[in-house]
Amino acid sequence: MATLVILRHGESVANRDNIFTGWSDVPLTAKGREQAAAAGKLVAATGLQFGALHTSMLQRAIVTSNIVLEAIDQLYIPEYKSWRLNERHYGALRGKNKAAVKAQVGEAQIKIWRRSFETVPPLLDHVSQDRRYDQFGPHVEPRGESLEMAYHRLLPYWTDQIAPRLLDGHNQLVVAHGSTLRALIKYLDHVADADISKVEVANGEPIRYDFDDRLNVLAKQTL
Repeated sequence: MATLVILRHGESVANRDNIFTGWSDVPLTAKGREQAAAAGKLVAATGLQFGALHTSMLQRAIVTSNIVLEAIDQLYIPEYKSWRLNERHYGALRGKNKAAVKAQVGEAQIKIWRRSFETVPPLLDHVSQDRRYDQFGPHVEPRGESLEMAYHRLLPYWTDQIAPRLLDGHNQLVVAHGSTLRALIKYLDHVADADISKVEVANGEPIRYDFDDRLNVLAKQTL
């Protein structure tokens, strides 16, 4: 048996300002740091010891991770950062205010772009690759993604890096983003494509999964 705890980063400046963010590297707000510290206390109260932490390559998740690890007194555990855990890429919507986009295209269209499993947002014309992704080869950053595309990007990381450690009996901690965690929840909870739009992952609220020795979910709890 092993336990997985997943956590969405604390509030970012883009969350605060209601901006589409995706792979843009924005910092936490003061409130976001407080949310991360509060989440750390909730995780600490479980008494869980983790074998490793997994996070994205974006600072709002990385800083949240460090705050949580300090709160649970486990800064010493291995940390793995992967672009596969990055937020869903919102394409040409990136950097735009959600309310302004809604005013332009209507509530129905923006809801489809934000919550549909299959729909791809308007794509960027081109991407200038960030140097942090150079080690993974060219064309890592997409021009835009549906949640389905983010789901398929995420799953190899689960299969190769997280699941084997859980199968070995080592608890794992994942600190990532709203959409990639929705994708992981879809996989773990067997959520239908049509129903994933109803799944919400709040900033700074840890979710605990307990598994049997074949990674069947025995229990799920929001801490």
